[in-house]
Amino acid sequence: MSLAVVRSLGTARSLRSPDELDDFEQELVDQYCLALAGAGLTDGHVAGDRAAIFELIRFHDGYVWTVAPEDADRFLALLRQRRQAKSTVQTKAWSLARFFDFVITRYQGDIHALTGVVVAQPIDEFNRPAKSDYCAPTRIPPAEDEVEALFTAWREALPGARKYLPAARDYLAASLWRRAGLRINESVMLDVRDWRPDLGAHGKLHVRFGKGSQGRGPKVRLVPGINDVDRLLEWWLTDVRHQYADNGDDPDGPMLPSERRDADSGACLRAGSNALRSGFAAAVATWLPAWNDKVTPHGLRHFCASSLYARGMDLKAIQELLGHDWLSTTTRYIHVHADHIEQAWTTANVRVTARLEPER
Repeated sequence: MSLAVVRSLGTARSLRSPDELDDFEQELVDQYCLALAGAGLTDGHVAGDRAAIFELIRFHDGYVWTVAPEDADRFLALLRQRRQAKSTVQTKAWSLARFFDFVITRYQGDIHALTGVVVAQPIDEFNRPAKSDYCAPTRIPPAEDEVEALFTAWREALPGARKYLPAARDYLAASLWRRAGLRINESVMLDVRDWRPDLGAHGKLHVRFGKGSQGRGPKVRLVPGINDVDRLLEWWLTDVRHQYADNGDDPDGPMLPSERRDADSGACLRAGSNALRSGFAAAVATWLPAWNDKVTPHGLRHFCASSLYARGMDLKAIQELLGHDWLSTTTRYIHVHADHIEQAWTTANVRVTARLEPER
């Protein structure tokens, strides 16, 4: 993505023609995009903000500096009438709020001098969407015994699978979501060299394409091979991965390859997220039909967090494993049993009693 060359807005000038007003409006948007790029945000994030701004401009009967809160009310209501997802409406509203904060902070005086309009923040505390509920019912994962039954049946069916290699690949990918809480795109982008068995007691996965906050590019982290991840990767790299191609042991090759080959080199291409989703969905439909169309790869990420927490791992460690910036995000991934409070109370009392009892 390339940014337009923008002119300075620091000197007020008279705007007489509609073309000059159009150019001035474009300059404001371009300056905002330039600021985002300067802050290190990705091209995709900048493009998303820019698209939301121009969507509002097309909706509004007037220039962007004349948008009032009631105009934003009607715009956000229209998005909801079009049945856009809550998270989509929220993202667009927050993008617009950031843009108007930028315009007010940097150019409110210039705009007033040029147009006579005092820019106001149209996305205020009354119409700004609250944070989306990322723990919707569809994200609550199956119970421990259900997930165990799914993966046991899936594992036992692998030797007889019609296409063994993609079946084993899909099983490994889903196991990484279940046991290490990887995102689907993080697992897609793994290379063979990203597994480092020499690091730590269980080895570590070098996740190079973690989800960055606020569009600031990939965030890197090391994920320890706990929860049997080390054994799974040893099985995969020793018994299966080399069967995909003659260069199956190439450390720069994809950890999760496709059956398709590069036309020039003959090397395996990288499996896409849709292929992994389809493989997982087919497994759920076959061996856990009660959850068909109800559990997703991201649902297994929730399961991983909940399962590790129930087994005693503290929240801070789970936060680092999942790659969250904020502990509050991790807490939304923890789904506990109804008697969780009672169990915690009992455990706390046992610890207190043990400390108070005199040593014998």
